[in-house]
Amino acid sequence: MNLYSEHYVSKKSERFVNKIWCLDNSFGESLIENKLVLPNGCFNLAIVSGNAIEVHTSKQKYVMTEGFYFCSQMTNKVLVNIQPKTKVTIIQFHIWTLSMFPNYDLSYFLDSIIRINQTDLPFLNKFETELHNSISDLLNAVNVFFEELNTSNPNKNTIEKICEIIKVHDDEINVSEIGKSLNLSQRLLQIKFKTATGLTIKKYIQIMKFRKSVDQMVNADLEKLSLTEIALYNKYFDQSHFIKQFKDVTKTTPKMFNPDLYFLSKKR
Repeated sequence: MNLYSEHYVSKKSERFVNKIWCLDNSFGESLIENKLVLPNGCFNLAIVSGNAIEVHTSKQKYVMTEGFYFCSQMTNKVLVNIQPKTKVTIIQFHIWTLSMFPNYDLSYFLDSIIRINQTDLPFLNKFETELHNSISDLLNAVNVFFEELNTSNPNKNTIEKICEIIKVHDDEINVSEIGKSLNLSQRLLQIKFKTATGLTIKKYIQIMKFRKSVDQMVNADLEKLSLTEIALYNKYFDQSHFIKQFKDVTKTTPKMFNPDLYFLSKKR
């Protein structure tokens, strides 16, 4: 059985859910340690069954025993150790998904993890999720809830519109230009975005640009694609600027980066 696997939701649910991914050491007899996860601009809802997973963020260490956990936006790499007989199933939400539930103020929730009750989030309550449910059951529950949410909310809210503009402009746009496009002040945009995500718009753009660069590095033949080409393709000023941001997040250089140490998205 593979330690890391990905599972995909329906087309309508993809508006809110990027994917479901699993870290499965449920049949393992030894500790899986020092594996790394990179920031990706998504929220994660983790369902832990079995023993425990240990997660080190830039703020602190979390020991996650059986239960449900909500993971904030991460701005640096995260280290994980997975105990034997442990499985972690993670629902990965797009950054705008939580803004559909405006009672959540995430302004100061960053690089953090909190344990939650199943009733704390409306989509968990609807799922009737059990810790040991199969992936197919979870996928079905996710699709039912988020397809209904998609139908009942045909129009994008401000946070989703901001992210769509950033994506269309290939991450190369500033807050002033976004404000003009949406006919909203920069201050209001920043407040809305940080309340819904914990990130500034500028930081979100940096994370998305960084992650695209890493994915390109992993999926490209680096002997044929230079760091300068990757930097310029992803709209960095130059190679040194790209290397600096890379080191800020990973604590290593692109040349020293070892993808085998990381749980990285599969190429779809």
